[in-house]
Amino acid sequence: MEFYEALRTRRSVRKYKSTPIEPAALDRILEAARTAPSAANRQPWQFIVVFDEGVRQNLVKTYPRDWLASAPVIIVACAEPAAAWVRRDGKNYADVDVAIAFEHLVLAAAAEGLGTCWIGAFDPAGVGKVMGLPEGIEPIAMTPLGYPDDVPRPTSRKPRAEVVRRDRW
Repeated sequence: MEFYEALRTRRSVRKYKSTPIEPAALDRILEAARTAPSAANRQPWQFIVVFDEGVRQNLVKTYPRDWLASAPVIIVACAEPAAAWVRRDGKNYADVDVAIAFEHLVLAAAAEGLGTCWIGAFDPAGVGKVMGLPEGIEPIAMTPLGYPDDVPRPTSRKPRAEVVRRDRW
């Protein structure tokens, strides 16, 4: 899929087919995340690819929506704040870096014809326990990954004039 078409057609999918994901497509998606930019090239991220049905069902307990486990894969994006670049005022860029890489993953999935749904409203301690995350590794976002069984209609977006400023506020 052409890049701008992927941007225009990407949707938050909440219904998936059980069809397995082609390994080559999954490799390309993970490579897109791996090669994303990060502050000072620190790459303070880890991506956990969850295939196991039992683990996926346990993740549903941290975000109680059954559709989460309907996809054949769930990806958990994690940050390692201690490895991230820190701005002079103390702002740690781990979350920003993971978000950039995760969006690369989401757009690559769209380009492959796969659906995702960025999830942040989960219980982080519960995800950490389910995934066996070591101290210092934090879950930032999750997404189911699979072939859409239903594609939502486009949602509205604010007009460009409301979100883009030229030169100054």
